[in-house]
Amino acid sequence: MNTLSYKTISANKATVQKEWVVVDATDMILGRMGAKVAKILRGKYKPSFTPHVDCGDNVIIINADKVQLTGNKWNERVYLSHTGYPGGQREITPAKLMEKSPEKLVKKVVKGMLPKNRLGAKLLNNLHVFSGPEHNMQAQQPKQIDLNSLK
Repeated sequence: MNTLSYKTISANKATVQKEWVVVDATDMILGRMGAKVAKILRGKYKPSFTPHVDCGDNVIIINADKVQLTGNKWNERVYLSHTGYPGGQREITPAKLMEKSPEKLVKKVVKGMLPKNRLGAKLLNNLHVFSGPEHNMQAQQPKQIDLNSLK
């Protein structure tokens, strides 16, 4: 058996193949969609996945305003933030955040599923969220994918 044919390929910035994909969030469960989008951003569905390199795809999410939450999570779940001042803790429910900006809700969910380091911050820049069915990224020629076909 020739063992030289089995070499582990470690991807780097120059050798990585990045694509643009479109995900339609209509009637999708927010957390399940966010987990799959985070895996696409990270590059975990690619055979050349390398943990310390941005080898994921650029993701465009459309129809973010039509995403769903199960149970009573619209009103019972609470997202906390802090202004940095004493007594500056603020809380907001997903329902209020959806009224304000559906894009921020989806981005917040996906951000929580990415690594909490510099790579995770870079990966979040590859996510583009739009509340309607239109997006301004046609020049990149993104391909439509179905998240239900992914694990």
